[in-house]
Amino acid sequence: MASVEVVEPFARRGRRVDLAASDRSARRIVFRPVDHAASPGDLPALRESLELEDVGDGRWRLTRRLDLADGLQASLQAEGRDRGALLALIDAVAASRQVRVGEGWTLAMTHRLGPRAASPRAIADAAAPRVGDDELVLVRGTVHVHGLALTMKVPTVSGISADLSIEPLSPGDPIVLPEDLLAVLGRGWPCLARGANGWNAPVGLRGRGPARIADAQARLVQAAGHLASTLAEPPRAFHERRRAARWRVTLRRTVPLLASLALVAGAAGFPALELADDSPIRLLVFSSPPLLLALFFCLREMPRIEIPPLPRPSTASAWREPGDTEPARR
Repeated sequence: MASVEVVEPFARRGRRVDLAASDRSARRIVFRPVDHAASPGDLPALRESLELEDVGDGRWRLTRRLDLADGLQASLQAEGRDRGALLALIDAVAASRQVRVGEGWTLAMTHRLGPRAASPRAIADAAAPRVGDDELVLVRGTVHVHGLALTMKVPTVSGISADLSIEPLSPGDPIVLPEDLLAVLGRGWPCLARGANGWNAPVGLRGRGPARIADAQARLVQAAGHLASTLAEPPRAFHERRRAARWRVTLRRTVPLLASLALVAGAAGFPALELADDSPIRLLVFSSPPLLLALFFCLREMPRIEIPPLPRPSTASAWREPGDTEPARR
Protein backbone atom coordinates (compact mmCIF):
# COMPACT_ATOMS: atom_id res chain seq x y z
CA MET A 1 0.00 0.00 0.00
CA ALA A 2 2.55 2.56 1.15
CA SER A 3 4.83 2.60 -1.86
CA VAL A 4 8.36 3.90 -1.55
CA GLU A 5 7.53 6.82 -3.81
CA VAL A 6 4.55 7.90 -1.71
CA VAL A 7 6.29 7.83 1.68
CA GLU A 8 9.76 8.89 0.49
CA PRO A 9 9.37 12.57 1.57
CA PHE A 10 8.32 11.38 5.02
CA ALA A 11 11.13 8.84 5.29
CA ARG A 12 13.64 11.62 4.60
CA ARG A 13 12.34 13.45 7.65
CA GLY A 14 12.48 10.36 9.85
CA ARG A 15 8.78 9.46 9.65
CA ARG A 16 8.08 5.72 9.64
CA VAL A 17 4.84 4.09 8.48
CA ASP A 18 2.64 2.36 11.04
CA LEU A 19 1.42 -0.58 8.95
CA ALA A 20 -0.98 -1.84 11.61
CA ALA A 21 -2.80 1.49 11.83
CA SER A 22 -2.85 2.19 8.09
CA ASP A 23 -5.87 1.27 5.97
CA ARG A 24 -5.28 0.07 2.43
CA SER A 25 -8.95 0.11 1.37
CA ALA A 26 -9.44 3.68 2.61
CA ARG A 27 -6.14 4.76 0.98
CA ARG A 28 -4.92 6.12 4.31
CA ILE A 29 -1.34 5.95 5.57
CA VAL A 30 -0.66 6.44 9.27
CA PHE A 31 2.83 7.19 10.54
CA ARG A 32 4.22 6.17 13.89
CA PRO A 33 3.62 8.77 16.60
CA VAL A 34 6.41 10.86 18.07
CA ASP A 35 6.42 11.83 21.76
CA HIS A 36 7.56 15.32 22.74
CA ALA A 37 8.64 16.16 26.27
CA ALA A 38 7.11 19.07 28.12
CA SER A 39 8.63 22.52 27.75
CA PRO A 40 8.57 24.28 31.15
CA GLY A 41 6.36 27.36 30.99
CA ASP A 42 5.49 26.72 27.34
CA LEU A 43 4.00 23.36 26.37
CA PRO A 44 2.91 20.20 28.18
CA ALA A 45 4.05 16.77 27.05
CA LEU A 46 2.27 15.71 23.88
CA ARG A 47 2.20 12.98 21.24
CA GLU A 48 2.39 13.97 17.57
CA SER A 49 0.90 11.76 14.87
CA LEU A 50 0.57 12.13 11.09
CA GLU A 51 -2.01 10.74 8.69
CA LEU A 52 -1.87 10.94 4.88
CA GLU A 53 -5.01 10.36 2.79
CA ASP A 54 -5.46 10.08 -0.95
CA VAL A 55 -8.51 12.26 -1.71
CA GLY A 56 -8.45 11.56 -5.46
CA ASP A 57 -7.53 13.52 -8.56
CA GLY A 58 -3.88 13.43 -7.56
CA ARG A 59 -4.51 15.37 -4.33
CA TRP A 60 -3.49 14.43 -0.81
CA ARG A 61 -4.70 15.45 2.63
CA LEU A 62 -2.15 15.54 5.45
CA THR A 63 -3.35 15.78 9.04
CA ARG A 64 -1.19 16.34 12.12
CA ARG A 65 -2.65 15.59 15.53
CA LEU A 66 -1.21 16.68 18.86
CA ASP A 67 -2.61 14.62 21.74
CA LEU A 68 -2.24 15.84 25.34
CA ALA A 69 -2.39 13.73 28.47
CA ASP A 70 -5.67 15.30 29.62
CA GLY A 71 -7.50 14.21 26.47
CA LEU A 72 -7.24 17.48 24.54
CA GLN A 73 -6.27 17.25 20.89
CA ALA A 74 -5.04 19.91 18.48
CA SER A 75 -4.96 19.16 14.78
CA LEU A 76 -3.72 20.79 11.58
CA GLN A 77 -4.82 19.83 8.09
CA ALA A 78 -3.54 20.73 4.62
CA GLU A 79 -4.37 19.56 1.10
CA GLY A 80 -2.32 19.61 -2.09
CA ARG A 81 -0.60 17.54 -4.75
CA ASP A 82 2.97 17.69 -3.44
CA ARG A 83 3.31 15.43 -0.39
CA GLY A 84 6.75 16.73 0.52
CA ALA A 85 5.55 20.32 0.39
CA LEU A 86 2.56 19.48 2.59
CA LEU A 87 4.84 17.91 5.19
CA ALA A 88 7.17 20.91 5.11
CA LEU A 89 4.26 23.29 5.60
CA ILE A 90 2.84 21.25 8.46
CA ASP A 91 6.24 21.10 10.16
CA ALA A 92 6.58 24.88 9.77
CA VAL A 93 3.69 25.38 12.22
CA ALA A 94 5.08 25.05 15.74
CA ALA A 95 3.00 23.18 18.31
CA SER A 96 2.95 26.31 20.47
CA ARG A 97 0.74 27.99 17.85
CA GLN A 98 -1.95 25.37 18.41
CA VAL A 99 -1.55 24.55 22.10
CA ARG A 100 -1.50 27.26 24.76
CA VAL A 101 -1.23 26.91 28.50
CA GLY A 102 -2.19 29.41 31.16
CA GLU A 103 -2.66 29.41 34.90
CA GLY A 104 -5.25 26.69 35.48
CA TRP A 105 -6.20 26.15 31.83
CA THR A 106 -5.05 24.48 28.61
CA LEU A 107 -6.21 25.43 25.12
CA ALA A 108 -5.98 23.17 22.05
CA MET A 109 -6.98 24.45 18.60
CA THR A 110 -7.88 22.76 15.35
CA HIS A 111 -6.70 24.57 12.20
CA ARG A 112 -6.53 24.00 8.51
CA LEU A 113 -4.09 25.68 6.16
CA GLY A 114 -5.75 28.18 3.86
CA PRO A 115 -5.34 28.13 0.07
CA ARG A 116 -2.53 30.68 0.20
CA ALA A 117 -0.38 28.38 2.32
CA ALA A 118 -0.75 25.53 -0.18
CA SER A 119 -0.39 27.73 -3.26
CA PRO A 120 2.17 26.88 -5.96
CA ARG A 121 4.43 29.65 -4.67
CA ALA A 122 4.37 28.24 -1.15
CA ILE A 123 5.08 24.78 -2.51
CA ALA A 124 8.02 26.13 -4.49
CA ASP A 125 9.43 27.58 -1.26
CA ALA A 126 8.70 24.41 0.72
CA ALA A 127 12.38 23.92 1.54
CA ALA A 128 12.07 26.78 4.02
CA PRO A 129 8.32 27.56 4.31
CA ARG A 130 6.80 30.13 6.61
CA VAL A 131 3.14 29.94 7.53
CA GLY A 132 1.70 33.24 8.67
CA ASP A 133 -1.08 33.60 11.20
CA ASP A 134 -3.42 34.72 8.42
CA GLU A 135 -2.92 31.35 6.71
CA LEU A 136 -4.01 29.32 9.75
CA VAL A 137 -7.80 29.00 9.59
CA LEU A 138 -9.28 28.23 12.99
CA VAL A 139 -11.96 25.54 12.93
CA ARG A 140 -12.41 24.78 16.62
CA GLY A 141 -10.83 25.55 19.96
CA THR A 142 -11.29 23.65 23.22
CA VAL A 143 -10.25 24.73 26.70
CA HIS A 144 -10.00 22.46 29.74
CA VAL A 145 -10.40 24.43 32.95
CA HIS A 146 -11.52 23.31 36.42
CA GLY A 147 -13.17 20.12 35.16
CA LEU A 148 -15.01 21.86 32.32
CA ALA A 149 -14.54 21.78 28.57
CA LEU A 150 -15.26 25.07 26.80
CA THR A 151 -15.49 24.60 23.02
CA MET A 152 -15.87 27.22 20.32
CA LYS A 153 -16.70 26.13 16.76
CA VAL A 154 -15.91 28.82 14.20
CA PRO A 155 -17.94 28.81 10.94
CA THR A 156 -16.03 29.60 7.78
CA VAL A 157 -18.66 32.13 6.64
CA SER A 158 -18.19 35.67 7.96
CA GLY A 159 -21.21 37.13 9.70
CA ILE A 160 -22.23 33.80 11.22
CA SER A 161 -21.77 33.58 14.97
CA ALA A 162 -19.47 31.00 16.50
CA ASP A 163 -21.05 28.21 18.57
CA LEU A 164 -19.80 28.13 22.15
CA SER A 165 -20.52 25.33 24.59
CA ILE A 166 -19.42 24.49 28.13
CA GLU A 167 -19.75 20.91 29.32
CA PRO A 168 -18.49 19.07 32.43
CA LEU A 169 -15.71 16.61 31.76
CA SER A 170 -17.22 14.17 34.26
CA PRO A 171 -20.84 12.98 33.91
CA GLY A 172 -22.93 13.93 36.89
CA ASP A 173 -20.78 16.94 37.81
CA PRO A 174 -23.00 19.03 40.17
CA ILE A 175 -21.60 22.38 39.01
CA VAL A 176 -24.15 25.06 38.05
CA LEU A 177 -22.97 28.18 36.27
CA PRO A 178 -24.63 31.62 36.31
CA GLU A 179 -26.16 32.72 33.02
CA ASP A 180 -24.02 35.86 32.88
CA LEU A 181 -20.74 34.09 33.60
CA LEU A 182 -19.24 35.18 30.27
CA ALA A 183 -21.55 38.10 29.50
CA VAL A 184 -19.81 40.19 32.17
CA LEU A 185 -16.75 40.30 29.89
CA GLY A 186 -18.42 42.85 27.61
CA ARG A 187 -21.01 43.46 24.90
CA GLY A 188 -19.57 40.85 22.57
CA TRP A 189 -20.28 38.08 25.06
CA PRO A 190 -23.77 36.53 25.38
CA CYS A 191 -25.57 34.95 28.30
CA LEU A 192 -25.41 31.17 28.63
CA ALA A 193 -28.43 28.97 28.00
CA ARG A 194 -28.72 25.65 29.83
CA GLY A 195 -28.86 22.66 27.49
CA ALA A 196 -29.09 18.92 27.87
CA ASN A 197 -25.37 18.39 28.50
CA GLY A 198 -24.17 21.81 29.58
CA TRP A 199 -24.45 25.44 28.51
CA ASN A 200 -24.55 26.97 25.04
CA ALA A 201 -24.31 30.45 23.54
CA PRO A 202 -23.68 32.11 20.15
CA VAL A 203 -20.64 34.41 20.03
CA GLY A 204 -20.48 37.14 17.41
CA LEU A 205 -16.99 37.55 15.97
CA ARG A 206 -15.64 40.85 14.69
CA GLY A 207 -13.99 41.38 11.32
CA ARG A 208 -13.48 39.15 8.32
CA GLY A 209 -10.86 36.64 7.30
CA PRO A 210 -7.69 36.81 9.44
CA ALA A 211 -9.20 39.47 11.72
CA ARG A 212 -12.13 37.18 12.48
CA ILE A 213 -9.78 34.27 13.28
CA ALA A 214 -7.66 36.49 15.52
CA ASP A 215 -10.77 37.65 17.37
CA ALA A 216 -11.91 34.04 17.92
CA GLN A 217 -8.50 33.02 19.32
CA ALA A 218 -8.38 36.10 21.56
CA ARG A 219 -11.85 35.30 22.90
CA LEU A 220 -10.84 31.72 23.67
CA VAL A 221 -7.85 32.92 25.68
CA GLN A 222 -9.96 35.58 27.42
CA ALA A 223 -12.68 33.08 28.33
CA ALA A 224 -10.10 30.57 29.58
CA GLY A 225 -8.46 33.07 31.90
CA HIS A 226 -11.82 34.35 33.12
CA LEU A 227 -13.14 30.86 33.92
CA ALA A 228 -9.91 29.84 35.64
CA SER A 229 -9.87 32.87 37.93
CA THR A 230 -13.64 32.85 38.58
CA LEU A 231 -13.99 29.15 39.39
CA ALA A 232 -10.92 29.26 41.62
CA GLU A 233 -12.90 31.47 44.04
CA PRO A 234 -16.22 30.89 45.85
CA PRO A 235 -19.38 31.72 43.87
CA ARG A 236 -20.09 34.77 46.03
CA ALA A 237 -16.81 36.36 44.92
CA PHE A 238 -18.08 36.42 41.34
CA HIS A 239 -20.92 38.74 42.34
CA GLU A 240 -18.71 40.91 44.52
CA ARG A 241 -16.07 41.40 41.83
CA ARG A 242 -18.48 41.76 38.91
CA ARG A 243 -21.42 43.53 40.54
CA ALA A 244 -21.44 46.53 38.17
CA ALA A 245 -20.89 44.34 35.10
CA ARG A 246 -23.75 42.01 36.12
CA TRP A 247 -26.14 44.95 36.42
CA ARG A 248 -25.06 46.19 32.99
CA VAL A 249 -25.80 42.75 31.57
CA THR A 250 -29.24 42.76 33.18
CA LEU A 251 -30.03 46.17 31.70
CA ARG A 252 -28.79 45.01 28.31
CA ARG A 253 -31.10 42.00 28.45
CA THR A 254 -34.14 44.27 28.97
CA VAL A 255 -33.56 46.16 25.70
CA PRO A 256 -35.62 43.76 23.49
CA LEU A 257 -38.52 43.91 25.96
CA LEU A 258 -38.41 47.71 26.20
CA ALA A 259 -38.23 48.02 22.42
CA SER A 260 -41.26 45.73 22.04
CA LEU A 261 -43.25 47.74 24.58
CA ALA A 262 -42.30 50.97 22.81
CA LEU A 263 -43.53 49.60 19.49
CA VAL A 264 -46.83 48.48 21.03
CA ALA A 265 -47.30 51.86 22.72
CA GLY A 266 -46.49 53.68 19.48
CA ALA A 267 -48.97 51.60 17.51
CA ALA A 268 -51.68 52.20 20.13
CA GLY A 269 -51.10 55.95 20.13
CA PHE A 270 -50.87 56.37 16.35
CA PRO A 271 -54.63 57.00 15.78
CA ALA A 272 -54.49 59.95 18.17
CA LEU A 273 -52.00 61.80 15.96
CA GLU A 274 -54.67 62.58 13.28
CA LEU A 275 -52.09 62.85 10.51
CA ALA A 276 -52.96 63.91 6.99
CA ASP A 277 -53.17 61.23 4.33
CA ASP A 278 -50.13 62.64 2.52
CA SER A 279 -48.04 63.05 5.67
CA PRO A 280 -44.50 61.53 5.44
CA ILE A 281 -44.83 60.35 9.04
CA ARG A 282 -48.00 58.46 8.17
CA LEU A 283 -46.24 56.81 5.23
CA LEU A 284 -43.31 55.87 7.46
CA VAL A 285 -45.59 54.34 10.09
CA PHE A 286 -47.48 52.25 7.55
CA SER A 287 -44.16 51.10 6.05
CA SER A 288 -42.69 50.18 9.41
CA PRO A 289 -43.87 46.50 9.56
CA PRO A 290 -41.87 45.33 6.51
CA LEU A 291 -38.95 47.52 7.54
CA LEU A 292 -38.94 46.00 11.03
CA LEU A 293 -39.24 42.53 9.54
CA ALA A 294 -36.23 43.17 7.29
CA LEU A 295 -34.28 44.52 10.26
CA PHE A 296 -35.22 41.43 12.26
CA PHE A 297 -33.76 39.11 9.61
CA CYS A 298 -30.59 41.22 9.41
CA LEU A 299 -29.82 40.57 13.06
CA ARG A 300 -27.17 37.94 13.76
CA GLU A 301 -29.19 36.34 16.54
CA MET A 302 -32.86 36.34 17.44
CA PRO A 303 -33.40 38.75 20.35
CA ARG A 304 -34.79 37.24 23.53
CA ILE A 305 -37.79 39.10 24.89
CA GLU A 306 -37.64 38.39 28.61
CA ILE A 307 -37.74 39.85 32.08
CA PRO A 308 -34.21 39.01 33.27
CA PRO A 309 -33.71 38.03 36.89
CA LEU A 310 -31.89 40.52 39.06
CA PRO A 311 -28.27 39.60 39.84
CA ARG A 312 -27.72 38.45 43.38
CA PRO A 313 -24.87 36.81 45.27
CA SER A 314 -24.83 33.05 45.55
CA THR A 315 -25.26 31.48 48.97
CA ALA A 316 -23.25 28.38 47.99
CA SER A 317 -19.84 27.97 49.56
CA ALA A 318 -18.40 26.27 46.47
CA TRP A 319 -19.24 25.89 42.79
CA ARG A 320 -19.86 22.18 43.29
CA GLU A 321 -22.30 21.48 46.10
CA PRO A 322 -24.45 18.39 45.49
CA GLY A 323 -28.06 18.96 46.48
CA ASP A 324 -27.74 22.74 46.82
CA THR A 325 -26.73 24.12 43.45
CA GLU A 326 -29.74 26.27 42.60
CA PRO A 327 -28.49 29.42 44.41
CA ALA A 328 -25.41 29.46 42.19
CA ARG A 329 -27.44 30.17 39.05
CA ARG A 330 -27.49 33.93 39.49
